[in-house]
Amino acid sequence: MHPALAGDLARLPELLQSARDVAARAAAGAAERPVAAPGPAPARAPLPEHGEGGAGALARFTERWAPGMSASTGPRYLGFVTGGVTPASLAGDWLTSAYDQNLAADTGSWGAALERETVGWLAGLFGLGDAHSGAFVTGATMSNTVGLAIAREWLGERLGVDVSRAGAAALGPVDVLSGSPHSSIGKALSVLGIGRDRLRPVHLLPGNREAVDVTALDAALAALGGRPAIVVANAGTVNTVDFDDLRAIAALRERYGFWLHVDAAFGAFAALSPAHAPLVAGLDAADSVCVDLHKWLNVPYDAAVQFTRRRDLQVAVFRNESPYLGLPTGTPDFLHLTPETSRRMRALPAWFTLTAYGRDGHREIVERNVTEARRLGAGVGELPALRLLAPVRLNVVCFTLAEQPTQERVAALARAVAASGEGFLTPTVYRGVPALRAAFSNWRTTEDDTRRVLAALATASVAL
Repeated sequence: MHPALAGDLARLPELLQSARDVAARAAAGAAERPVAAPGPAPARAPLPEHGEGGAGALARFTERWAPGMSASTGPRYLGFVTGGVTPASLAGDWLTSAYDQNLAADTGSWGAALERETVGWLAGLFGLGDAHSGAFVTGATMSNTVGLAIAREWLGERLGVDVSRAGAAALGPVDVLSGSPHSSIGKALSVLGIGRDRLRPVHLLPGNREAVDVTALDAALAALGGRPAIVVANAGTVNTVDFDDLRAIAALRERYGFWLHVDAAFGAFAALSPAHAPLVAGLDAADSVCVDLHKWLNVPYDAAVQFTRRRDLQVAVFRNESPYLGLPTGTPDFLHLTPETSRRMRALPAWFTLTAYGRDGHREIVERNVTEARRLGAGVGELPALRLLAPVRLNVVCFTLAEQPTQERVAALARAVAASGEGFLTPTVYRGVPALRAAFSNWRTTEDDTRRVLAALATASVAL
């Protein structure tokens, strides 16, 4: 054995304790560290010829790279829709690496059974029933891709084509209809050979809405002349967290042949709060559903889940045909359900946080985040240099500069807030207007954090 490996094995408890100390300092200080990385990254260094051992690597990381790690797990990181890492999910993530289970199959481990239990818990959390089965994937992009891959196979079933063998070209042109699709939908269509240009935008409801006009969707489906199609409904749009009327869309299936995929990457968590659960009424009618867990469940990257009613079609798409892997009979192994054969035990951090805090604890996170988003929205509305672009419907605040909201000036506002160390927000364009989004999904965020971000916005917007 290489001497560095042998030494680390002999001192493994001490090495893990040292790493634990570094991690504990990072986690404990996340609320006060600068939210964004200060300055440029170090220049690339050459690969060491002779290893320094685990302790040396830890020391080098702590000195050279740790100062540039953003406080994305902290309470004022409001960019994208990024959750933090609950204490229990962090413990689960560490154990995931320690046990290092391959979740491709059931052979020799209970890990796959744990994943099935966790998927069942999540289905119940979001109001899905026994008809939906699921599996863990990396994120919303992969969850949407899996859902649309199953939809592609369904189209083949309707048209008498085995897409998994003949290929997407055998389908001919495919129609995918949506109101305000996330960018990952176009990416998924590209990956699946359907094509980005087959995404057909459908008119939205009037006013400051990103929800699809169901009457316009009805007309668009009628215009297809009976051809089967895919409808992508949105439960929580990117800019303003608007929700399509899922029940009304599902009712259209009585007249038209379409697969209903619901992108509920973070909007599905509205189901946890009685006050907001009506927003996702009808989610259980979906043929496939996307939910991203490293958003509002506050588990570490990467973790998402996909659900579908047609596991048989899922197996047709993703089965891995090899004598040593076995056939997908009975309850299929996960290697027959997702693009990955090698699969990390992503379910364990989710299992830990659900076990530790339960439905009630995660409901409290959702409701507190919504309260803080509304607090920030009200504060932005009172600042003369800023203006809201849409109502705060759930956990995202979409706003811009009151005067000259050019892309350059809005980007400068975001940079100034990040440079203050008090907050991090990401840009968008809403109805042609450059804007910023503040997305609340971190378990740590409190009223004090919201007020600090608001103060940074006030200072930065006046200085522009």
